[in-house]
Amino acid sequence: MELNSVDVGNIRKIKKVAVLGCGAIGSRIARSIKNELQPVCSLSGLYDIDTSKSAQLEQSISQDNLVKESFPALLQDCDILVEAINSDTRNFIQQALESRKNVLTMSVGKLLNAEDLFALSLKNGCAILIPSGAVAGIDAVKSASLAPIKKITLTTRKPVSGFSQNRYIEDQGINLGAITGETCIFEGSVDDAVRLFPRNINVAATLALASHAKSKIVIRILTSPEYTINSHEIDIQGDFGHMVSRTENVICPDNPKTSYLAVLSAIQTLKEFCSGVRIGT
Repeated sequence: MELNSVDVGNIRKIKKVAVLGCGAIGSRIARSIKNELQPVCSLSGLYDIDTSKSAQLEQSISQDNLVKESFPALLQDCDILVEAINSDTRNFIQQALESRKNVLTMSVGKLLNAEDLFALSLKNGCAILIPSGAVAGIDAVKSASLAPIKKITLTTRKPVSGFSQNRYIEDQGINLGAITGETCIFEGSVDDAVRLFPRNINVAATLALASHAKSKIVIRILTSPEYTINSHEIDIQGDFGHMVSRTENVICPDNPKTSYLAVLSAIQTLKEFCSGVRIGT
């Protein structure tokens, strides 16, 4: 069902959505709420620790009184919080859940080993919304997890520019400028991948949460000066059979460390939650 075919009269309440973080991702989501999702949700507030970013976004959207002076003020008048920041994410998510707000988070890695947050969500009757991100096949992975999964390999390929200013790269003495061909810069567990590449590998956390098989996942991260797109290949084996999916993503125009599909998946998740229309498992 397309969004335009939703009978707005049958929707109990137009959801009010607040955006935390007015960088490239938060800004794009905010504009989509204003320009595309109005039948089912409305933009209720913006907050960024850099007040110039929230002010600039408010001006570009042409809607007054969106900028909030604090995070508690942002939470006061919303049904859903969209989290699109890079630091202290877990604390913000917890505060939102304590305030009985639904949360759509872009920092999926912060939800690894966060059983307390899921318990809090259940206790307070609110949802934690996790977009499928920059990969295909997450619905199939969730279905496959109902039977034993034997092994999962996630191979991520990104351009060299996507790893600039990464602390792990610097500590390992990896000279990105000296790389001339396809090079594996990391192979290891989900926990290590998310910890060492917090801005590059949220898909690993999404895969772990969807599969309930974190200990059986191997993450491989490759780069090359020849790469111009971000790609993610999932190879999963289990009692269900064998599945391989490969997603070749266009880089988000506003942020080279993010795939455009990751942002679109957040917008689609928000659209489905607010409209009550869900396709897939």
